[in-house]
Amino acid sequence: MIYTETTEGFLVEVEPNYVPEHSLPDEDHFFFSYRVRIKNIGDKKAQLTSRHWVIMDGLQRREDVEGDGVVGEQPFFDAGTTYEYTSFCPLPTPTGNMRGSYLMKDEGGKTFKIKVPVFFLRDYQHSN
Repeated sequence: MIYTETTEGFLVEVEPNYVPEHSLPDEDHFFFSYRVRIKNIGDKKAQLTSRHWVIMDGLQRREDVEGDGVVGEQPFFDAGTTYEYTSFCPLPTPTGNMRGSYLMKDEGGKTFKIKVPVFFLRDYQHSN
């Protein structure tokens, strides 16, 4: 399933997947990947400078993660350009969810946030 959100002329699509070959369900270790595609569908040029993630496991334990850029990069978006990356999230439960935002800076130095939609992480074999 692909989750989408549009903010400030930027479309964010997220496709999560369970990764069984890196998971150890008997040891409460469930590994998920997620592919993110960010597309500038407006006319505002901007650079992604940082990220903020809210990660919830299946027991509603919350972890906030902040950092510069994404996967070591701070991509710049001209109108119509797209940037795609894949990252990972381990959880101690077979289900959970993530949501977040990216901090963007336009050409004039003004910052704004674009939303990452809430998306669900689920190992269907080990979840209820």
